[in-house]
Amino acid sequence: MNADYRSMWTDLGLDLEAHDALLSVLGKAYQDIYLSQKERPQGMGYFDSVMSDIHGLRIKELMDEKASGRKIIGSYCVFVPEELVLAANATLVGLCSGADFAMEEVERLLPRNTCALIKSLFGFKLGKVCPYLECADMVVGENTCDGKKKAYESLSDLLGNLYVMDLPQVKSTNGKAMLLDEYKRFKTALEKLTGATITAESLKESIRTVNAKRAAIHRLSTLRKADPAPISGLDALLANQILFFDNPVRFTESVNKLCDELEQRIEAKTGVFPKKTPRVLISGCPQAMPNWKLHMLVESAGAVIVGEESCVGERGTRNLIDESGETVEEMLEAITNRYFQVDCAIFTPNAERLEHIQQMVAEYKADGVIHYGLLFCQPYLIEAIPVEKALEEEQIPCLRIETDYSMEDLGQLKTRVEAFVEQLG
Repeated sequence: MNADYRSMWTDLGLDLEAHDALLSVLGKAYQDIYLSQKERPQGMGYFDSVMSDIHGLRIKELMDEKASGRKIIGSYCVFVPEELVLAANATLVGLCSGADFAMEEVERLLPRNTCALIKSLFGFKLGKVCPYLECADMVVGENTCDGKKKAYESLSDLLGNLYVMDLPQVKSTNGKAMLLDEYKRFKTALEKLTGATITAESLKESIRTVNAKRAAIHRLSTLRKADPAPISGLDALLANQILFFDNPVRFTESVNKLCDELEQRIEAKTGVFPKKTPRVLISGCPQAMPNWKLHMLVESAGAVIVGEESCVGERGTRNLIDESGETVEEMLEAITNRYFQVDCAIFTPNAERLEHIQQMVAEYKADGVIHYGLLFCQPYLIEAIPVEKALEEEQIPCLRIETDYSMEDLGQLKTRVEAFVEQLG
């Protein structure tokens, strides 16, 4: 391991023994799940290189930015607008929350029946293994669900730099006005932290940068409609996960390069799976890195995942911001309009999400849907019921899965997924 990286990790206060163990497990999982795939696009080489140096080069880039005076903002949710962060001369990174770590310590602070994602974000802090979290000058939480709302009270004592954003729960005129006020408050907090003023020029440039990134990943999503599928669901998931912490300009270029290759594959009618392979849409909770369990099970069972109705997927990237605004006020309105379209399960009522799932099934020619819910994630587990009912009315097979980040239920899930794929086949 690069000695400069170990010095950097020490400076960040990481537990090197625990961190080395985490990287070892992560590396083996990546080797077994990703590098064992066949017929992968050459463009995935970039994403493999990111993963091989997951806590190295990108962390060094962030530390160099900090040394030059730029602030690093950590986030747990797609409702945190990257456009405002970039416009304030700062960098936004998504934070680790996709694996179990330090669970014994976590359960001294949180009930055992707390959502797996919330327990994970605590575990990475208590275990001192996430350099992205440790290098952040501000960590942004959000009151999406009751679990997070109360958990952030304890997490604020551990972090000392936590900023909590309040979010509306109803899509109404008042709800949109509340979100706009929260983004104005966040803008003020960013300007205070960075010492930079968000101007019309800086905000317009940042909107264009983030729009280009979302357009690139949505281009990738659209290409997955082809049959045979030009890319596996696993590889597409990886690109969606890396989106949250990579350099946005470099990421955009790499995704577009990958898409150029996929278009050639589609024209040649070649894919990573045979034509007529059962096609599955994943719906529900986000799958943050390194949560690859469900995708691995589905594609090992002989199906291909063609899309994710998820925050780590289309829900988080499909809408762009109107770039016509000329003033900061107009652009803040446009930002609010875009983020208010995110159909998270926190909203009630949430008919838009059901419509979006049905739309994706039709456009991606999915043969069935797997609704993925993290254990004790009340919004998505409860909303799975109307989702399943709506799909049944359309005679679309649906499998509801509730799980966490552990591998203890792997055998049981494998049996259920294989039976579902056989039903589709």
